[in-house]
Amino acid sequence: MGLFDRIKRAFTGEDVTTEPVNEEKRIVIEKFDKGMEKTRKSFSEKINELFAGFREVDEDFFDDLEEVLISADVGFDMTLAISDVLREEVRLRNVRTGEQVKNVIVEKMVEIYEKGEVGLPTINENKNGLTVILFVGVNGVGKTTTIGKYAHKLRNEGKKVLLAAGDTFRAGAIEQLEVWAERVQVDVVTSDAHSDPASVVFDALKKGQKEEYDYLLIDTAGRLQNKVNLMKELEKINRIISREIPEGASETLLVLDATTGQNALIQAKQFKETTNVTGLILTKLDGTAKGGVILAIRQELAIPVKFVGLGEGMDDLQVFDPEQYIYGLVKDLVEVKA
Repeated sequence: MGLFDRIKRAFTGEDVTTEPVNEEKRIVIEKFDKGMEKTRKSFSEKINELFAGFREVDEDFFDDLEEVLISADVGFDMTLAISDVLREEVRLRNVRTGEQVKNVIVEKMVEIYEKGEVGLPTINENKNGLTVILFVGVNGVGKTTTIGKYAHKLRNEGKKVLLAAGDTFRAGAIEQLEVWAERVQVDVVTSDAHSDPASVVFDALKKGQKEEYDYLLIDTAGRLQNKVNLMKELEKINRIISREIPEGASETLLVLDATTGQNALIQAKQFKETTNVTGLILTKLDGTAKGGVILAIRQELAIPVKFVGLGEGMDDLQVFDPEQYIYGLVKDLVEVKA
């Protein structure tokens, strides 16, 4: 039984059997629990303050609830969705007490996020050869560091990994990727600053195919302030990839800084207009109280979160586990029997 089911069954007071947890799963649970601490505390405090003066479910209550949810960075659309289903549930179930209402909020938040999907997100792989992954995102979000950590993860899985320094706009980005390549012991293709990024990608593709690498991870420039140039650059890179590999890039992953809250959602919308983003990576989740933005992204954009950064360590880039995320967010609001 998944945590979604355990949370839902807890609302009804049913017994929940504890599942055996292996060491690897235990480490993931601990990382999410610790990484969600600031967001959980902020979210729980806001909700509990709302219910501290609870009297009845009326329009004033819904106004206050919507204000609290928006302030908790869950987003406007997610807030309205929760508010709408809560209104319906109050009518159908005759929910009246504060604890009942709180449980329904959490229950519906879980259902809205889940959207009928279960399991962990996966990375699309090229079954016929080199898997190419583009990393996009504005400067300062931790994109290059994320690439380095992902290369480390893949190498530990026995994969042969090549990096490409496609952000030639900044000399610092090239140097940073070279440092990471050396640190995690993978190869990297670079060029001089301000050279054509597409030529770097072309050289990396040739090397990747000739020397039978499993993965090619491509860093790109993040000049979102000039979307036209960025779009043209990414289009050119994608054309070269498709020319060399008919399947094209297996993934285009957008890296976002979770500490920026709703700005991360805005960036996601802007990059979605610029290129075909297939997945998201949220960095610095452990360092922010604004982790509720993942709910906003889930509700407003049909793009899955594939990885989250839960610390500064080499192994702290984790596959996004929606069950652990939701549980980490709401566990202080409802007592789950185990």
